[in-house]
Amino acid sequence: MKKILLILLLSFGLIGCSSIKVPSINLSLLELSTSSPSELQTEKILALGLTHDQNLVEARKIADSNIAAEVVKKLNKRILDVENNQIDIENAFKYAEMVKVSDNNLKFVGPKISDTKSRNLLGKAENLDYYLLGVKDNNGSIQHKINFSITYTSDERRNYSSASYCYRWEGCDEESLLDIALISLKATGCSSFECDYNEIMELDLSDDFLRENMEKGFSINFDSKSSISNKITISSSYIKGYLKVAN
Repeated sequence: MKKILLILLLSFGLIGCSSIKVPSINLSLLELSTSSPSELQTEKILALGLTHDQNLVEARKIADSNIAAEVVKKLNKRILDVENNQIDIENAFKYAEMVKVSDNNLKFVGPKISDTKSRNLLGKAENLDYYLLGVKDNNGSIQHKINFSITYTSDERRNYSSASYCYRWEGCDEESLLDIALISLKATGCSSFECDYNEIMELDLSDDFLRENMEKGFSINFDSKSSISNKITISSSYIKGYLKVAN
């Protein structure tokens, strides 16, 4: 059923951007009275039910060149939003197909996201791996977690001990630290100066939190006692795909 829905959704993208009809938004009388000339002209053109290319032709017919330029900009933004939404839907289906279900449909493990980061030009790269997982209890409630693993080379272990939510424009909330559970800590390949450390930890996430962040995704900062932190991001399409299965 997933593949059938995906094929239907992708079929729209095969038609091409020039033939996509962008739906108009029905404006109330109050909204019409407060709308700018470019917004009114945009809605007027969209109401014609034309393709995107035809919409642009109509926009360029507007006598006022400034309004015409604004209308073209708005039309292009709407078609871009449509394309991004199609990509988001496609990615969500891909993530959903990679969710592993076990224990009689009581345990869910999302696909692993891997990343490599360097702190400076001379330092060795750090390997990050993270994914969502959930366990459903007998009452049907699901407790989610994010599993975060980091491998780094250092002369001492960092001891990751807390986490904090991050916001797009306001940084991370260092005032409200969240408790994390250390799953494992290993040191390998040690020399007289340094070791390769691997720390794996988990942070509890509520079902409400995931659903509240489905549209925008979220970022979390994992903080260590050595004052080194790592920020990871879970995308909107990842959350949507995971929750299609883990519900």
